[in-house]
Amino acid sequence: MRFGLFGTGPWAHLAHAPALAEHPDVEFVGVWGRNPGKAAELADRHGARAYAHQDDLIADVDAIAVALPPDVQAPLALRAARAGRHLLLDKPIAFTNAEAAAIVAAVTERDLASVVFFTRRLMPQLAEFIAGAVATGGWIEGRVDHFGSIFTGDNPFGASAWRRESGGLWDVGPHALALVLPVLGPVTEVAGLAGPRDMTHLLLRHAGGAISNLTLTVDAPPAAERENAAFSGDAGVLAVPDLPWQPIEALQTGLGQLMAAAAGGPASEFDVRFGAEVTAVLVAAQESIQSGRTATVG
Repeated sequence: MRFGLFGTGPWAHLAHAPALAEHPDVEFVGVWGRNPGKAAELADRHGARAYAHQDDLIADVDAIAVALPPDVQAPLALRAARAGRHLLLDKPIAFTNAEAAAIVAAVTERDLASVVFFTRRLMPQLAEFIAGAVATGGWIEGRVDHFGSIFTGDNPFGASAWRRESGGLWDVGPHALALVLPVLGPVTEVAGLAGPRDMTHLLLRHAGGAISNLTLTVDAPPAAERENAAFSGDAGVLAVPDLPWQPIEALQTGLGQLMAAAAGGPASEFDVRFGAEVTAVLVAAQESIQSGRTATVG
């Protein structure tokens, strides 16, 4: 499958470009970036071509991979889907429900394949764990703590303007939701509070009655960094395993799911429909934080 990469930032360098270049069933055609010089550098490094215009790259490929901020990604993804291109998107797929719904509609109308890159959730070990938790059932609570500290001199994501502006809710919130939604089911209500240092505290009511508790930040004091998650219920307390960070391997799993779906296989669990579900929860969370009241999802 012929792929074009949109974006030239740290995520494109660390994950997208090497995953595309190394996958045996991918032809890495080209790169587009908002900085033409960076696009040329990244393309040269991986044997691809730099493109000056988005539509020219869309026209030359079967699918696009996106490593761009959500507000840049959403209109690009919609344009590519309307041109009949399969989508490998970053999370969150959009900042608004309307944009997410438009992407879903375009993909559905044209019977396209899509995958949203939720990193560790695409690792086989975590997929196996989640499947086991779903099969066990009886969970009444989920907890996720994601305390990142990206605004340090050695973190490549610290220069990301959209992460600084939108914070942990929109950056690491999607990862937390990708853990709890498959196990506890859809979210119906959200109550949120914002604390110091971009701390976001969320209580989510799931359709089956379970409650999940998410604490999220990308600006924690470095000494307080941690990632942990667990489910509680009839079977006791089940901790989510701590897995290595292997973004290239995870993205290649996503590429495999996308190409399998495009060939007539089952849709990925993490297609744009799931991406839109995640966006809806984040929109409700933001509404709750701003209004001081519980918000309904959808």
